[in-house]
Amino acid sequence: MVHIPVLQKQVLDYLDPKTNENFIDATFGEGGYAKAILERTKPKGKILGIEIDPGLYKNKNIEIENNQDFSGRIILVNDSYINLKQIVEREKFYGADGIIFDLGMSSWHLEKSKRGFSFLKNEPLDMRYKDSAGEELTAKEILNEWDARDLESIFKEYGEERFAKRIASAIGEFRKKRGIETTFQLVEVIKKATPAWYHHKRIHPATRVFQALRIVVNQELKNIKRALPQSIEVIKTGGRIIIISFHSLEDRLIKNFLKVASKNNLLRVLTKKPITADKEEIRSNPRARSAKLRAAIKL
Repeated sequence: MVHIPVLQKQVLDYLDPKTNENFIDATFGEGGYAKAILERTKPKGKILGIEIDPGLYKNKNIEIENNQDFSGRIILVNDSYINLKQIVEREKFYGADGIIFDLGMSSWHLEKSKRGFSFLKNEPLDMRYKDSAGEELTAKEILNEWDARDLESIFKEYGEERFAKRIASAIGEFRKKRGIETTFQLVEVIKKATPAWYHHKRIHPATRVFQALRIVVNQELKNIKRALPQSIEVIKTGGRIIIISFHSLEDRLIKNFLKVASKNNLLRVLTKKPITADKEEIRSNPRARSAKLRAAIKL
């Protein structure tokens, strides 16, 4: 699957990159936005890209080194955006003209990481972005070791799953006989715990549970809260902040951050309501269906 950056036209409209300007891509992924920005900032504009996943970072670094168009114009680091200020200081990338956060998963994680992000592939239930040597919590550990009441709580809070109690109870029963090891085992448990009509809705019945697990494993909401205030500090006055989220919990958090920053005269919000994809983009890239873009400018 080819990675298609969501809302790319709108990102470029709000970032408004110009010749020789510098930007930060805090969630580099497969570099779709970065490439589009570099086209606009020729000949000397630079991108500081931050990619948390070592495998994706390695792949993209090789690609960058072999691409003459981007030679010397992309600084790619293997780190997390929660360390944004430290990264900027370390790389001496001061006074950027703007920053973008795309808080969704890349196609690479779904298609190639083999870490259980997709309910359409039978893979081990890992779900860590960092693919580290076992220090962090995995989805498998949560499913097999957490109390059913705690599972119900995270499915409700982070997945907004209406059948959270039934699914958590079914997981508790299943693991009395054997552990839940793979994505397909989890999907089967979810399907058996939910009514048949629920299996024919617009989204897959496992979507919300997978979302909740991924958020908890990677501490996604906590990390966003830590990173957003830093974004104001690392861009110059007049610099722009673009944030793309993919579910209501993220969007609510971002909306509140922008509201408070606006009241404190740190930012001017450019989007009264979140920008969403049109029907044409959703047809060509279904991932764009749930994307919401918010933008602001530093005062």
